[in-house]
Amino acid sequence: MKEVTKMNLSQLKYFTEVVKTMNMTKAATKLHVAQPSISRSIRELENELGVSLFIRQGKKLILTAQGNYFLR
Repeated sequence: MKEVTKMNLSQLKYFTEVVKTMNMTKAATKLHVAQPSISRSIRELENELGVSLFIRQGKKLILTAQGNYFLR
């Protein structure tokens, strides 16, 4: 069985910045963290919530309906 971690403030901060920029690299630069940290954090958040927050099309991100709901 997979261990589920608890959501943390960093994940929320990373998520909101990715939504603002719609780009993980730009979000990472603005937050002064490595881009893989942002990607991993968003993926962990999606796993914890059990939904996809973004549709990934190459480097393009599209906020899903669930992502929009979570943002609110």
